[in-house]
Amino acid sequence: MLRFAMAVGLAVAMVGGMPAAQAATSKQRMETCNFGADDQKLQGAARKKFITNCMANRDSPRGKPVAAPRQ
Repeated sequence: MLRFAMAVGLAVAMVGGMPAAQAATSKQRMETCNFGADDQKLQGAARKKFITNCMANRDSPRGKPVAAPRQ
């Protein structure tokens, strides 16, 4: 599972010919996401879902923001 997560992170870093600085950011994000998954002792599908959401910066449980009502 860890190899899969690392492969996903590497693929994300390589998509679109990103500059080196942005690739380092993806690598750092993957390390942070793996740390979070390890800290929560996640395994299997739960770990994969957490890493995917974390890498996409969608780890907020609050959901989508609601537009303010017009006055």
